[in-house]
Amino acid sequence: MAAAIRFRAWQKEALAKLEARVHASFLAVATPGAGKTTFALGAIRRALVARQVRRCVVVVPTQHLKLQWALAAERFDIHLDPDWSAGDGALPSDVHGVAVTYQQVAANPGALRRLVAQAFVVLDEIHHAAEARSWGDGIRHAFDPAPVRLCLSGTPFRSDQSAIPFVRYVGDEAQADYEYGYGEALRDRRVVRPVYFPRINGRMEWTAPDGTTYAAGFDDPLSRNLASQRLRTALDVEGEWLPAVLAKAHRQVLHLRETDPRAAGMVIAMDQEHARGIAALLRRYAGAHATVAVSDDPAASRKIADFAAGEDPWIVAVRMVSEGVDIPRLKVGVYATNTITDLFFRQAVGRLVRTTAGARGQRAYMFIPDDPRLRLFAANIAEQRRHSLRRPDDRERDEIQRDPDAEARAAEEADQLSLFTAISAIPLDEHGNPLDASPVAEPATGPHESIPGLVDDEPELEPRPTAAEPFRLVAPELEGPVPEPEPDAPADAAMSPRTRKRKLREQNSAAVRALAHRIRKPHAEINAVLNRRIGIQRITEATSPQLERRLALARRWLEQA
Repeated sequence: MAAAIRFRAWQKEALAKLEARVHASFLAVATPGAGKTTFALGAIRRALVARQVRRCVVVVPTQHLKLQWALAAERFDIHLDPDWSAGDGALPSDVHGVAVTYQQVAANPGALRRLVAQAFVVLDEIHHAAEARSWGDGIRHAFDPAPVRLCLSGTPFRSDQSAIPFVRYVGDEAQADYEYGYGEALRDRRVVRPVYFPRINGRMEWTAPDGTTYAAGFDDPLSRNLASQRLRTALDVEGEWLPAVLAKAHRQVLHLRETDPRAAGMVIAMDQEHARGIAALLRRYAGAHATVAVSDDPAASRKIADFAAGEDPWIVAVRMVSEGVDIPRLKVGVYATNTITDLFFRQAVGRLVRTTAGARGQRAYMFIPDDPRLRLFAANIAEQRRHSLRRPDDRERDEIQRDPDAEARAAEEADQLSLFTAISAIPLDEHGNPLDASPVAEPATGPHESIPGLVDDEPELEPRPTAAEPFRLVAPELEGPVPEPEPDAPADAAMSPRTRKRKLREQNSAAVRALAHRIRKPHAEINAVLNRRIGIQRITEATSPQLERRLALARRWLEQA
């Protein structure tokens, strides 16, 4: 492990406190974009090098974050397997650890418990452990034996549902062992971007579930339920409010692209149907292709990764991009969801604060409905920004004012009955004038080819041989020494361990399929012979050298079949 790690000042301070801890658990709360992943991986690497632990386990909220952590770990010479499952058995000796989701842990905590007696455990966005009681119970059972449990979060959180394992509370407030806030990160410069919040007012009309028709703007005082109906009306893809806001946000993206050609925007939608409707609005009113990432799409993680590395101007998601996902080129956001909690809002804003290397004067913009609750959430963030960026002679007023009469309930709104009907939503600027939602004249990109879906490359089933067609499963020639693998191609030397192992597994699977087709024997029997010759029980336990020897044996068998 020779790669050098350059820690920021806060990471050094947090690392010192982590290593001086008294208890096994340590909660670090650091603002999104500050470098929690680097801090955690640096701590893991130091513990592995010092032989304080033998393994590591990283637990994350979503499938996509498993891959993101594995890719980040490679830069630290740490090999995390994001594809591990409880049925895979023991870990190969050349793997440092695994990345799993909270759902995986809850489904089989015993399988993880067997791995962590000498493991460094990272619980990323630990507040997710309270989303279901079974998740919290599973986390406690799985990781109680671990000597180190590093709990991470991007924002301070409360115990609004059930207390989270391994977190210390005073009243309802979680107590961090180390905290690094958004204001501190702004003061340190070049850590995060300042975020500004253009607020869009409007005049909405809708029919409530009881049949009553209402009309109100965001400045009109309403009950909690009526305020939620007003917000849903504004966010309706059939109204005028949302198209106008998207067109305005797209013009901001085009402006930023004059100096940063890869600058992009993100829309947080209410649900999957809403996300697809927003993508259609962006095509109609902005002439822009939008990547849609929803949880029921098996290619969602691939789409997010391709978007992060590409140049498309927009991504639309429900929750998959709301926390943890690292896409520094996101500089514009549209908060188009009816999820109204301070925690979720801060996590969404956190997608915009990551800085771009080498750029100067970076700013980000989150367009929000001028709903009093969102106005208050934004004002709390803007207050930190104002105090962090203000110079002694700076008299600039912040554009967001705290509303003392705002309805600031932080409970997520429940879906209304189907009798609710949005009638109209007219967007207004800060002066009460209607906003123009006419299409943007200049599209940001040309035609875009969508990413093809994943396909099953298994061949069609072949007829099994009958008793009249005997065949020796192992030819006499294969009973000698296992052949040495062929030397790697020059390009393979640059592969990461995780990529190398995935490629070897794919090549092994292809060889077995070819053998099954050639000798007309089941895959399971062929795999069993190959595993037995290499000295393993299942392929998931094989190291890279063992996979190479197994592949060489399969190829020789195929030549002789």
